[in-house]
Amino acid sequence: MIRILLSTRLGERRWTQADLARATGIRPSTINDMYHEIAERVNLEHLDLICEALDCELSDLIVREPNKDTRTKTRTGSHIHSKR
Repeated sequence: MIRILLSTRLGERRWTQADLARATGIRPSTINDMYHEIAERVNLEHLDLICEALDCELSDLIVREPNKDTRTKTRTGSHIHSKR
């Protein structure tokens, strides 16, 4: 699972989502989706702007954690199987 640690990074700097939107020019709704980890897609330009504004590396912002469920890819989409 890919995690976006934007809420953590903003908290460390004591910035609001609005502060980041002003600093980067990224729409507040886009930042909100990343902040709450509900973004399905992330723009690379946005990631670059955020890293620049927060003076951090991409690895400080995005991490991969092992999935709790296994997934298999099919032609019609992904199927999720619970690990037991």
